[in-house]
Amino acid sequence: MPERTGHVPPSAPSRRLLLRAALALGTTAAGATLTGCGNTLAQGFTGGAPASARLNFWNPFTGGDGARMVAMEKAYGAEHPGTTLKSSTFVWGNPYYTKLTLATLGDRPPQVAVAHLSKVPTLAEAGLLTELAPEALARHGMTAERFDAKPWAKAHLDGSLYAVPLDTHPFVLYFRTDIAKKAGLLDGSGQLTAIDGPDQFIDAMKAAKEVTKNWGGSVAAIKDASTQYRLFLSLYHQLTSSPLVTDQGRRVSIDTGAAEEALAYIRRMTVEEKVLPTGVDGPGAITLLTTGKAGFLMDGVWQVVAVQDAKVAFDMRPFPRIFTERPYACFADSHALVLPKAPSAKAQRLDTSLEFVHAMLGSSQLWAEGGHVPAWLPTQRSAAYKKLVPQSHYAAAADGAVYDPVAWYGGAGSTLQIVVGDAVTSVFTGAKSPRAAAAAMRARLRKQADTASPV
Repeated sequence: MPERTGHVPPSAPSRRLLLRAALALGTTAAGATLTGCGNTLAQGFTGGAPASARLNFWNPFTGGDGARMVAMEKAYGAEHPGTTLKSSTFVWGNPYYTKLTLATLGDRPPQVAVAHLSKVPTLAEAGLLTELAPEALARHGMTAERFDAKPWAKAHLDGSLYAVPLDTHPFVLYFRTDIAKKAGLLDGSGQLTAIDGPDQFIDAMKAAKEVTKNWGGSVAAIKDASTQYRLFLSLYHQLTSSPLVTDQGRRVSIDTGAAEEALAYIRRMTVEEKVLPTGVDGPGAITLLTTGKAGFLMDGVWQVVAVQDAKVAFDMRPFPRIFTERPYACFADSHALVLPKAPSAKAQRLDTSLEFVHAMLGSSQLWAEGGHVPAWLPTQRSAAYKKLVPQSHYAAAADGAVYDPVAWYGGAGSTLQIVVGDAVTSVFTGAKSPRAAAAAMRARLRKQADTASPV
């Protein structure tokens, strides 16, 4: 457990500070869609404190993740008939975080909510989250040694815990096993032969291209700056430990040489070797894999269900270790469960909330089916999870997880990802040289760093 000695909890923020925090997290407040047991939106903003037997839970999950979350909620409800769970689902991204912030500002937050760990520092710094004491978690069977180390560490700010990690969702490699077999890329046990290293990975995609007669691999290149960012950050942090920005985003610390080298490898895969297409979006990149027009796909683990639905032969593994001189690294984020700060202990309903959090961790096997690597080690180390294929095949990627640097303009779906991702795309498509793009990246990060935080 990280050292807590000397930590001073954030002071109670003013309403003005919380409003500024809402502006920092996003200004769009799109309409909500609701799943689960009921609608808490009206109560969340205008109603009185809910009855003691009610627990309000907010999340941004739709599609397959949404269906799994509903199933997890139903399992909780069956085991806790004395508590009425009211679950609300909102639009993913800044609209969700804006609503969560404004609800806390209005002293009507849910008792429990989902947050990306990349967003937790900003939420905690603004005083929007309840600090979670070790003894309170221990009462409900949640102790540090039962969590994966990387997301557990990321859930802390200045030595204090503000979130309970549910998963890690890294950037990984999908591959068609039938194409890999024809290309001579599988060993006797059906596993990919060594593809780590700059030449080895490109050679593997060349071999796949010989089979597909189209492309060796695919990755979203247009209308998807975040995926380009994830590709870049995975390569960049295999070259350097220097974060893009430091000091809460106020100082640019990007290693321009490492950035240029990472971008040069991206250019090599596209402009020079032409093993990746440069004009496909996210759905198009997946379709190239599922239709056999590409042997590999680089994307997040959350796409596993879409590929499974295509009923094709495929497997997954961690994103390749292209640069081998440093410890392995790949982009990742995590979903976590947080307790937004309530106006009173009665409204916070701490033990009921933590009981719910523990129940969600207990359903981690179901959550893992959607692609996420469980942060809850009793599940991650279980025989049932190890039998879950292909999901368990890339679990080791969580060990190399690299999260967004802490900045008010960073985190999931953020300006940071767009700024960096756009520069990456300019190299991916051949519009800029790696050197020019690295310089542009630094300049745009400098502009963001010089912009005063609304918080």
